[in-house]
Amino acid sequence: MEKKLIFVGGPTGVGKSALAIKLAQTLDGEVVNADSLSLYKYLDIGTAKPTLQERERVPHHLIDFLYPDQEFDAYHYAEKASEIIKDIQGRGKVPIIAGGTGLYMKALYDGLPPGVGRKTQLRKSLLEEEEQHPGILYTKLREIDPWLASTIHPHDRIRIIRALEIIHLTGKTPRELWRTRRPPIEEGPLLQIALILPRADLYANINARVQGMVERGLIEETERLLNMGYPPTIKPLQAIGYREALSYLKGLISKDRMVKEIQKRTRNYAKRQIAWFKREGFTWLLSSTEEVIHKVQEWIEGNH
Repeated sequence: MEKKLIFVGGPTGVGKSALAIKLAQTLDGEVVNADSLSLYKYLDIGTAKPTLQERERVPHHLIDFLYPDQEFDAYHYAEKASEIIKDIQGRGKVPIIAGGTGLYMKALYDGLPPGVGRKTQLRKSLLEEEEQHPGILYTKLREIDPWLASTIHPHDRIRIIRALEIIHLTGKTPRELWRTRRPPIEEGPLLQIALILPRADLYANINARVQGMVERGLIEETERLLNMGYPPTIKPLQAIGYREALSYLKGLISKDRMVKEIQKRTRNYAKRQIAWFKREGFTWLLSSTEEVIHKVQEWIEGNH
């Protein structure tokens, strides 16, 4: 029996989680999270992760898997997710990998380059350089690898520093390293779907979702993480939503300004996600549950 894999990607706010649950119910499948922030415990509101009730309806994997200060990247993700996928397939069920972190998905279906270690002193030196000259690291990365720079937000220090660290340690860009990749999952029929909505509808969803997050306690969730002893510099707290909430808690911006900043940055992030999934050749479908399920069932019947 061929081991089928279904990937559900697309921009934030398009309805990936709800569709993944419906697909899992229809196909007797299980959901494997591919959203980098949903991996972390205690980050619920700002990640819009599936609720406990939704996770009771369908098994979900790699949610609340890490503590907020644990290091994790696409390489570790692919290693862990591939083990889970093999287990799901071994039980005769269909893995549905759903999320918006395209690099995590790519690490699964396109293979992994050799692992690259970390050099603490180098990272410290890069961080000091960035603090003295804000924006200089992104400029350097853009000069070395414009394509990679286009996939990273200019304020995402963690990913920028990691990219420059890889380049320094190996003499190669991350994309060049992919050429020596190894596949972490067994080959088999692969369906890559990306959900989309008309831009006006997508942006309206994003704006409403951000407003809802704030009303449900995004600021309080951020403050709770700080009170638990986590420093504001950890990776999850530098993500969109939490970063702006930190600025509000520090008194740097008003609440209204915070909401507008999160909405704007989330819309920009959605644009980058759309560009990513287009480059990766995903099949684009309007965010209609019935249409997607019909497409998937057609694909499964054609791959028997």
